[in-house]
Amino acid sequence: MKDNIAAADGRTPRAKGSTDPLGVNSEIGRKLKQYYDDLVSDEVPDRFSQLLRELEQAEATRKRD
Repeated sequence: MKDNIAAADGRTPRAKGSTDPLGVNSEIGRKLKQYYDDLVSDEVPDRFSQLLRELEQAEATRKRD
């Protein structure tokens, strides 16, 4: 019955003994990890780095007051 329901909504039932317990969710996870890895490997733009330095300086000044 469960196999029929899964097949009816477009999902394929997981084979018994499958090594991938997450099924299609594993592919989503792999894509998200790939996207995240690409994102964090990008260089920070100079303007953004400058704004971060200015923020750190402003916070340091504020703590001293």
